[in-house]
Amino acid sequence: MKELEKLEARVGFQGGGEVAQVAAWNQEGTSKMPSRPFMSESVDANAGNVSAMCTAGLESIARGGTAKDALQKLGVMQKALIQDKITSGNFVANDPNTIRQKGSDTPLIDSGTMRGSVTYKAVPRGGSL
Repeated sequence: MKELEKLEARVGFQGGGEVAQVAAWNQEGTSKMPSRPFMSESVDANAGNVSAMCTAGLESIARGGTAKDALQKLGVMQKALIQDKITSGNFVANDPNTIRQKGSDTPLIDSGTMRGSVTYKAVPRGGSL
């Protein structure tokens, strides 16, 4: 349990960069683009499942498993939840100009780069990536 106190799972877009910026704009919205909160909705809609995974992780640690393994399992689950929300979330429709530019009316999906860039890490609590 002492190991768990020192670690946390970080799920999202690690290390910044252009994809992380686009994800943030989509999550929060901008003056020209509505918010499509795929990250927060993925957690909110699955709070019971996330809680159950946390409980399972604690039980695993109590039986001799490692905190890092428990956090990685949580990370795998949350990564999948975010990716699923990107793919199938019920978000504000794309603007007609956006649809013409990308050839699709599916919000958050263009090349698939953002969806494929969701990652997770077990890192020191409060530390930087």
